[in-house]
Amino acid sequence: MSRRREPRRLSAEETELWRAVVKRAVPMHPTKPVPTPIPPKAPPAKPRMPDPIAPFQIGGTPAPSRVTTDTAPPLSQGIAQQPLSMDHKAFTRMRRGKLPLEGRIDLHGMTLDQAQPTLTNFILGSQIAGKRLVLVITGKGQTQRQRDEWHRGHGALKRQVPHWLRMAPLSGAVLQVSEAHRSHGGSGAYYVYLRRRR
Repeated sequence: MSRRREPRRLSAEETELWRAVVKRAVPMHPTKPVPTPIPPKAPPAKPRMPDPIAPFQIGGTPAPSRVTTDTAPPLSQGIAQQPLSMDHKAFTRMRRGKLPLEGRIDLHGMTLDQAQPTLTNFILGSQIAGKRLVLVITGKGQTQRQRDEWHRGHGALKRQVPHWLRMAPLSGAVLQVSEAHRSHGGSGAYYVYLRRRR
């Protein structure tokens, strides 16, 4: 068993040299300044309670409802008033049905739950494939005479598709949307002009 050696003691000259080095040394991690505390956030405003419902008696006339059943704005307020994002000449040719179609999808007979993922896959797949102009067929829905207050769901795809095209993830792929020329289905279809893939 070997004996443990005691550490050598520094001479007075070595001790003085060490103290001189320590005085000139710059610390690697200087003390960090104390961060100022962040004031607490103000509590969020309480949501406003809805107006109370007016009492209703049997035989009375109900007040008109302010709730609409359409989830997307009508075509006249949506697609038709959309700012022009593409070349004016190309847009005019597209509206007249003169630009060549590079793809089409028919959503006839699908429910909204089936149509939305189908449309999303078609649009994003078309953009990846380098296509620029595709046709989305929704159908015109029933005419006003064929509809009554119990069948407000008819024409839901026609109303909903423009809304989906303006929402993520499709809004990043779509440059312009326009109602199709009557040779391609008229008000029952939309031209969708896609952005170039980056």
